[in-house]
Amino acid sequence: MKSDISDGLRQRPFSQPSLQRPELLAPAGNWDCAKAAVENGADAIYFGLDRFNARMRAQNFTEADLPQLMTFLHRRGVKGYVTVNTLIFPKELAEAQQYLRTIIAAGVDAVIVQDVGICRLIRHLSPDFPIHASTQMTITSAAGVEFAKSLGCQLVVLARECSLQEINKIQQQIALQETSLPLEVFVHGALCVAYSGQCLTSEALGGRSANRGECAQACRMPYDLIADGEVVNLKDRKYLLSPQDLAGLDVLPDLVKSGVTCLKIEGRLKAPEYVANVTRVYRQALDVVMTELERPNPLTPFPTREGGIKTPLSAMPNGRLTPTERGWGRGQSNQEHYNLEMAFSRGLYTGWFGGINNQELVHARFGKKRGVYLGEVSRIHNEEVTVKLEAPVKPGDGIVFDYGHPEAKEEGGRVYGVVCKGKESVLTFGRNDLNLRRVHIGDRIWKTSDPELDKQLRQSFAGENPQFQRPIDLEVYGEVGQALIAIARDQLGNIIQVESVISLQEAHTKPLNTGRLQEQFGRLGNTPFSLGTLTNHLSGAIMLPVSELNRMRREMVAQLEELRSQPKRWELRSDVSFQDLLPSSSPLSPLSPSLIVLVRNLKQLQTALKAGVETLYCEFEDPRAYRDAVQMVRQLRQQSPLPTIWVAPPRITKPGENWILQQVRACGADGYLVRNYDQLQFFATDRCIGDFSLNVANPLTADYFQENFGLERLTASYDLNITQLQDLLTSCPPQWFEVTIHQHIPMFHMEHCVFCAFLSTGTDYTNCGRPCDKQEVKLKDRVGTEHILKADIGCRNTVFNGTAQTGAEYVQRLIELGLRQFRIEFVNETPEQVSKTIHRYRQLLQGEITGSQLWRELKLQNQLGVTRGPMGVSALRS
Repeated sequence: MKSDISDGLRQRPFSQPSLQRPELLAPAGNWDCAKAAVENGADAIYFGLDRFNARMRAQNFTEADLPQLMTFLHRRGVKGYVTVNTLIFPKELAEAQQYLRTIIAAGVDAVIVQDVGICRLIRHLSPDFPIHASTQMTITSAAGVEFAKSLGCQLVVLARECSLQEINKIQQQIALQETSLPLEVFVHGALCVAYSGQCLTSEALGGRSANRGECAQACRMPYDLIADGEVVNLKDRKYLLSPQDLAGLDVLPDLVKSGVTCLKIEGRLKAPEYVANVTRVYRQALDVVMTELERPNPLTPFPTREGGIKTPLSAMPNGRLTPTERGWGRGQSNQEHYNLEMAFSRGLYTGWFGGINNQELVHARFGKKRGVYLGEVSRIHNEEVTVKLEAPVKPGDGIVFDYGHPEAKEEGGRVYGVVCKGKESVLTFGRNDLNLRRVHIGDRIWKTSDPELDKQLRQSFAGENPQFQRPIDLEVYGEVGQALIAIARDQLGNIIQVESVISLQEAHTKPLNTGRLQEQFGRLGNTPFSLGTLTNHLSGAIMLPVSELNRMRREMVAQLEELRSQPKRWELRSDVSFQDLLPSSSPLSPLSPSLIVLVRNLKQLQTALKAGVETLYCEFEDPRAYRDAVQMVRQLRQQSPLPTIWVAPPRITKPGENWILQQVRACGADGYLVRNYDQLQFFATDRCIGDFSLNVANPLTADYFQENFGLERLTASYDLNITQLQDLLTSCPPQWFEVTIHQHIPMFHMEHCVFCAFLSTGTDYTNCGRPCDKQEVKLKDRVGTEHILKADIGCRNTVFNGTAQTGAEYVQRLIELGLRQFRIEFVNETPEQVSKTIHRYRQLLQGEITGSQLWRELKLQNQLGVTRGPMGVSALRS
């Protein structure tokens, strides 16, 4: 009988809920953060080790921590994902391979990856170990999901710039194409202004590559806006590239209904209190949303935990909330929004979930943490500050006075006393705590610290006993003369069975009914479990001593904990190596070095044609102008078979933007400079060259693109310095590559439109008046460099480094290694500058001048691509 019951239960499937509950994924930069996440309801955490992760400034874990950390997580029913989300250079492949073997053997649940070659290596080492495609892979479409699947990925983290509408469209398209993979989205935290994986700003300005986990956050710095040579007076708006922090709390119903599998919280550099705070808010909110959406009529208003009524976003016009409806307007904070603002806030906004609104995404008034807005100073008298409070404040709270210059030292301190006087409140401070002579009427006041909240948050993950419990479902069977059988299942699918050592007896009083079973089996304090549903299948009025029920409960807990803590046994091949995937070498090309010129307007193109350039690339804002460019080249070709013209589509392609690619192809160019996964697919039957945005940094990545897409050449990643570039050229056939040796580095590439946000009152391209067509705009940084701003056909902006960079001094070494294709790029240079530059680089390639001579003459920054400081043999980056 026991065997029949057990076998039948194991085979019977659970009924599936109508809506999938997304996994809540929290960040962990150290052990305390990991505990904070677990004790506040995270379903999984993601963390980096001491190499190859995109948050190298975090404390991070070590490889030696992995066994203990994974045991802790799994015992608590939480998954652990390791970030290996940086580009990997050729000489690092051996180390990366050993690193991956350690991760796989430790039973980690998945690894989050940016580098295409590393995806290949993982799948070569293990056929079943899960790979998650990082947001650093810049996936914005169904074609990107399909690309990730071809690499062996099991999940895709979408770019943060994807709206709810676009997420739904991607879901529909991948379902139709049968390439469906689970999708993960960021739901809260710092919002990068540039597309992840496409930001070269930190590298260009300070040698700290975002693609190597060393972002210096140049987007959070102040800039002046210069339009047509004049500084635009934006008053206190200086932080033109610093978005408000992402908060998807009020779009949770829509995210769940979109079918996303995982909701990710940003913050591996944040404190454990932040992790505890934000994780708890989203855990509770998600539970409420799931309850609401599973109701018969989920569009009706539902009660909040605060006792109010909340209307789901899905019932709002256009799926959008006003600032007041979001609860973030002054005086409108409920507890959830208060907690999120106190956790860390540059202002909270739904980011791109609701579509593009350039007026709201970036308020531009500060780029650092503020907290909760309290109001404006109305009076200062006798060491007292009067304010009409718009949020609660109490003694002990920390505040700061904001007078519109966040780059300067600001006055602030702890509140000593709060006295209400009618509609106003008087704040007092400890003697000598702050200098009130530096505080002004009209200054904004922000609460930056709440010690009472911090104490509560720390208590949530203090101590050794579990504080967050996850439900287990129980089924109980038995009849007189037989053992009591209890079968327990957790949410992860683990199942165990315990039996009583005492037979069930007929009960004359107090039989084991459902209530008594729930009482005894529900005593799960100080364990990771709580009792979920209990199904009573007992036959007749029967009894069992309480002591035996307690023993069964303890055994049930022990068995479940033991079962959970077993490490995942992924297949790991011992007889394979990354060397198996390296491409074959080939003889060096006897051809002479060739100069490729990329131009960004027709005047530059005309100049390059006059200079006799054989290979031309065009990257214009309006692809319709490509027809004129191609025609210009065709007319010249009537006299000669050369030159060839290649045109570039925009760097990003989103759902519904194939019309742009069709417009590009309509020009009839000789080939296309492809930048993303959609373009690899769309131009599959055309001649194509892979641009730098494909992030080719090692031979495994290069081989994948060459073998699978038939590209004529690849542009080496701009993250490579000269030594790493040499390593790439010696590990692959050098004729696969071209190298950009002169350019204004494209630093930021972003969905945020600076033209629209600060030179119009419009929200997007439909109502901005297109100032990008009328004005030349630059952004001046703190050291006075004026960086060039350009828009593309999709209204995405690129900020180009104002200082051109050259790798001229290394050209001869690259030629000796077999490289034959050298690219130079122009942005806003005059025809005269274009002509002079082309002439000098042609002389360089022909050996008529040295790289040092060219550099001195053109007065350029002596760099190849984007590297750390002036490049020299003794100052190469490791």
